[in-house]
Amino acid sequence: MTLLDSRTAPPPAAPESPKPPSRAATTLRDLGLGIRFAAAGGREGWIRTLLTAVGVGLGVALLLLASSVPHMLDERSARDQARSEVKVSADDSAKSDTSVLRLDTSTEYRDRTVIGRLVRAEGAAPVRPPGLARFPGPGEMVVSPALKELLEAPGNELLRERLSYELTGTIGDAGLRSPNELFYYAGSDTLTPAAGAERISGYGAHRPADPLPPLLVVLTVMVCVVLLVPVAIFIATAVRFGGDRRDRRLAALRLVGADIRTTRRIAAGEALFGAVLGLLIGLVFFAVGREFVDSVEVWDVSAFPADVVPDPLLALLIMVAVPLTAVLVTLVAMRSVVIEPLGVVRRGKDRGRRLWWRLLVPVAGLAVLGITGRVDEYAYEPVKPFPIAAGAVLVLVGLALLLPWLVEACVKRLRGGPVPWQLAVRRLQLNSGAASRAVSGVTVAVAGAIALQMLFAAMNADFNRATGQDPTRAQFAAYSENVTGEAATSAIERFRATKGVEVVIGSVQAYASKPGVYADDDIPPTTSMTVGTCETLRELARITSCEDGDTFVVHPPGDQDMTSWVDRTARKGKVVEIGSGEGEPLRWTLPADARTVQGRKDPMGDTHYGIMATTGAVDASTLPGAQITAQIRVDRSVPDVAEHVRNTAARIDPGMAFVTLDSVERDRQYDSIQTGLKVGASVVLLLIAASMLVSQVEQLRERKRLLSVLVAFGTRRTTMGWSVLWQTAVPVFLGLVVAVAGGLGLGAVLAWMIAKTVSDWWLFLPLTGVGAGLILLVTAASMPSLWRLMRPDGLRTE
Repeated sequence: MTLLDSRTAPPPAAPESPKPPSRAATTLRDLGLGIRFAAAGGREGWIRTLLTAVGVGLGVALLLLASSVPHMLDERSARDQARSEVKVSADDSAKSDTSVLRLDTSTEYRDRTVIGRLVRAEGAAPVRPPGLARFPGPGEMVVSPALKELLEAPGNELLRERLSYELTGTIGDAGLRSPNELFYYAGSDTLTPAAGAERISGYGAHRPADPLPPLLVVLTVMVCVVLLVPVAIFIATAVRFGGDRRDRRLAALRLVGADIRTTRRIAAGEALFGAVLGLLIGLVFFAVGREFVDSVEVWDVSAFPADVVPDPLLALLIMVAVPLTAVLVTLVAMRSVVIEPLGVVRRGKDRGRRLWWRLLVPVAGLAVLGITGRVDEYAYEPVKPFPIAAGAVLVLVGLALLLPWLVEACVKRLRGGPVPWQLAVRRLQLNSGAASRAVSGVTVAVAGAIALQMLFAAMNADFNRATGQDPTRAQFAAYSENVTGEAATSAIERFRATKGVEVVIGSVQAYASKPGVYADDDIPPTTSMTVGTCETLRELARITSCEDGDTFVVHPPGDQDMTSWVDRTARKGKVVEIGSGEGEPLRWTLPADARTVQGRKDPMGDTHYGIMATTGAVDASTLPGAQITAQIRVDRSVPDVAEHVRNTAARIDPGMAFVTLDSVERDRQYDSIQTGLKVGASVVLLLIAASMLVSQVEQLRERKRLLSVLVAFGTRRTTMGWSVLWQTAVPVFLGLVVAVAGGLGLGAVLAWMIAKTVSDWWLFLPLTGVGAGLILLVTAASMPSLWRLMRPDGLRTE
């Protein structure tokens, strides 16, 4: 080629520049790099990641447990429905080869209910209750595992004496509502309908559940909100563990060319890895804890492991929401941090946290509750739970948002004081956010508990009815229609001879009517006939003087119509017929010298009237159709006095109705919701304590070198211990102030919604005490970690 040709030849084509990666690819690359840092960050990185994962795992496990509650309740209800009895007529026409006679013999033992059924097969193939492999024969008993354990435990001789049947088997899970239920079936060969037994033809009767009243719907919604919002806040706090170390590492990445957006995506990848690992750890916690749930009993509530199954939709929501929450919280936190090269994390001029938007959140929650309007407890339309839940959630989350502003505003004005106080205050002035986050769960939990307690107190009168009973005159009452004749009078004496019994208001009662012939639609004048000792009759009527052989006509005070009816029956010197139902009545002449007195209320709150006679005037064993009634006062200082009385009642009649007198009767649905709150609150408080301990240890690890330097320069360990306590106590005190103010406000609005008045403005005191005690416990538990981190080897560096 000539020189000319070379000069005129076209220049070679420049190499094509590589195509820049897409935005999605860049994001995935940075997220993957963050995951690699979290997974391969050495010992320190793994400790930080595990702290985050354990914190998230605890919250996930509790959320999965909460999502299992509907299935647990459904399974419990299904087993209860499966063992419900199909009752048929008590006459012989309903008797069959499969029918069974059943008598309720439930009892109480040391404040625990023992459910019992005395059964008798009427044919060769009796229907069996669920959970029984064989129908119990006469004198045999099949019990629940919990009852078997209780019977075999030492110190329960009185219960073994009461259930003196031969133990031949245990009831399977299909026949029990819960693992801790005390339940038994006992066989009999003497049970008859005349003795009070009912005939059943099978099991599995359909019983529609009672709908919750509107007030209880509001209460249930609030219980769910109060228990779950602290868990969500705790998870959001846990994903920020180790933030300072992460920021220093990201500063090193800035030094090698990473920009701000890259560092944020890398931080999001670290948080995503910790959250996903936390999900896996939470699943492990849930799966392992699930196997031991039957051995845990909180407030008399337990569940079978097979019942603890999360709702699929709720579980999927948890799996998606937790990682997204971790990423969003990290990105929001990174916006307030300026990361520069050379290993320096520098923040701009601290302009302070803004208050206005933090106030908008709780105000918006209160506005939602106000717009929802009042709940009519007598309305037929269902209560809308979602606006109530949304308003309460906004209020509680708003309180958590207010706490960092309040802590920052207060600590920057603190000056002077002892050395531990100055160290604590200076630390809070430098970084109050971590301390605020650590106690935000306590703030929300206490505020929600205060609001709930105010709601409980406001509706307490609606679900707690005064019975009119007087436990000071008698503590127990026993009734039996199967103890008649001479057995009736001897039964009263057996009660009087029982250990610890002081007074027995025992009487034999029957019905007395005016003899004569009446049309089918006419009711003969009838009144009660009561026979007892003078001591007993004085408890039932206002009798000034009484001797054995006296009789009385007793008028009900303030009821003229019933007084007239009594006088038409109890005619002095005239004959009355005693007895009702089948059998020949006993004709007896009411003495002409019978005195007229006024009746009075017995310890059960019932007013007595009619004819009263002492045992010398009427032979109580001859009264047809009579029943025994005994109201018993005992000496509470005698050990197990209630069990001695119940054993006597069981010996007299296994089916005897035996009740404990109480001045207040509680609604069962209301009581079960309150029990659920106690169970959930106990679990949430344990979670919050664990989260605070993890957060405290994480913060101490972040300051490991600083602690070692202070000790090297002569700072006493007790000084550091008090400093840590003050660093926790100041945010907690302010958090409790926020909790009390917010809880009282939310409780007042909820009371307004259900048209009730606040009955007690000071019920927050015990709850704040619990919160303060929780802080002391967590601080004490973190002391061993503090002593270990203050060793001289903390000065080492690489």
